[in-house]
Amino acid sequence: MKIIFLGAPGSGKGTHATRVKTELGVPHISTGDIFRENIKGGTPLGVLAKSYIDKGALVPDDVVIKIVEDRLAREDCQKGFILDGFPRTIYQAEALKKIAKIDVVINLVVDDEAIVKRVAGRRMCRCGETYNVAFLNGSDTCAKCGGKLYQRDDDKEETVKSRLDVYHKETAPLIDYYRKEGLLKDVDGSQGIEAVYADILKVLK
Repeated sequence: MKIIFLGAPGSGKGTHATRVKTELGVPHISTGDIFRENIKGGTPLGVLAKSYIDKGALVPDDVVIKIVEDRLAREDCQKGFILDGFPRTIYQAEALKKIAKIDVVINLVVDDEAIVKRVAGRRMCRCGETYNVAFLNGSDTCAKCGGKLYQRDDDKEETVKSRLDVYHKETAPLIDYYRKEGLLKDVDGSQGIEAVYADILKVLK
């Protein structure tokens, strides 16, 4: 099955895509991961992508599309895949149409206010554990290792609002695009994790 996860930053795309990956036995492909893999491997596309990233510029669509195309051509994608973070624009969606036939687009719907609260409340530990201030009862230490919790710059309220603005401008038009294609399925992403996952599985069946 060939699946795209859509949703604003903090809507839970990565969390649920990872679970679906295990359920279906297909790779979860995140553009960030592919970039890192190509850059680390020193591939020509990786070197090109790095030249833009190092300048703080966005990697051009054509480079992103080529990197995704190369990844989807691998043997582990023959039975299906989950795309997370691609496509981001209508142009990328049109290019993807020529590369692969998508079966379903799962759109996780969460309002902006809930996302800001969810992401800005996130706290991390160096050991990899993640918490939310709503459940910490004022504590700032990790229950697993006792380390001090911190907030990533990406998770600060003003940064989250800025990322949401970019999402609404650039990526949200894909919702209408895939709805017209008859591929879009909305899932209420504001529910508890298990309820969201159960709804996603219903869509996939």
